[in-house]
Amino acid sequence: MKLDFIRSLTDDTGLLQHAKFGTPRREEGYTTDDNARALIALAKYFQAKGSSEIVDRLIDTYLSFVLHMQRKDGKMHNLLSYDRRFMDYEASEDCMGRTLWSCGFVIASNLSSEKCLIGKEIFDKLLPWAFFFKSPRSKAFAIMGLKYYQKAYLEDPNLKKSISEFVEKLLGHYKAEHSKDWRWFESYLTYANGRLPQALFEAHQEMAYPLSLQTAKESIDFLLEVQMVNGTFVPIGNRGWYKKGEKRAMYDQQSVEAAVMTEAAISAFRETGDPNYRLAALAIFNWFLGQNTLKLAVYNSDTGGCYDGITPKGLNLNMGAEAIVCYLSAALEIQSVKHHHRTAVASHM
Repeated sequence: MKLDFIRSLTDDTGLLQHAKFGTPRREEGYTTDDNARALIALAKYFQAKGSSEIVDRLIDTYLSFVLHMQRKDGKMHNLLSYDRRFMDYEASEDCMGRTLWSCGFVIASNLSSEKCLIGKEIFDKLLPWAFFFKSPRSKAFAIMGLKYYQKAYLEDPNLKKSISEFVEKLLGHYKAEHSKDWRWFESYLTYANGRLPQALFEAHQEMAYPLSLQTAKESIDFLLEVQMVNGTFVPIGNRGWYKKGEKRAMYDQQSVEAAVMTEAAISAFRETGDPNYRLAALAIFNWFLGQNTLKLAVYNSDTGGCYDGITPKGLNLNMGAEAIVCYLSAALEIQSVKHHHRTAVASHM
């Protein structure tokens, strides 16, 4: 697990969005999406490995970027050009939900109190808009942000009420769309699917929601049935995705999907204790290391970079921000669960 590549993609403004092979593409600018993801990944790194000059600088950069991208009314911008001009009027719901998650994570972290307060300020200004979200993923991100916020402010009853409200909304999507053969929240599987059951597992950690836990298990089991082929993780391809009643797309397989499903399976393992979820997480993570349909290593251990994904012809040799921050976040979760397993085994010897 190296920070070399993410450092090369980060300048004084933030994390650049894209790279041509391993070289940053400045003309593509920056996104709140990527910097929010990076903030979570580096905060996790800080909690696992401790402080260092590099880690502290990266966290400062990403938090400062997210703060800068918030509008006066609390909503977010997502796109910033290399010459620091806002390139959009308003970010997507998913971007704003992801911002809530990242700031919630900061609030509950062991970062300095000043950084936690900045995360709280961004969160508090943005949260009122979240109750108008329509996207299931944005609601899932909001749940995870609120879950961490609630861990830091256990005495605040409004946080539990908000979590319950978003959980009910997510369960409403599932009730409207699922059937015996299609245990899902929408009539299609697209990107970052694992975040939906993950959010329900995370909510259940803080408060017991029997229906939430049941729905989380049904939906993640459905994702595993669809995407695990003879023991190999085959994420839904972005060339057509997977619409109910139609054939699923096999390519392009994106790195973000392997990372998201790794983390979702770990959340399932932590909440249920079922070792099959832990084994699934390890198998899914190995997609990065060559256990995939083309037997190609997607993570570059020499540079610390991660390729954007796999095409029918081989690797997509570009290494953008999304791929590396998602890899780092998933790798830290895998390291955590492996350490937990070794500790548990040693205690029984």
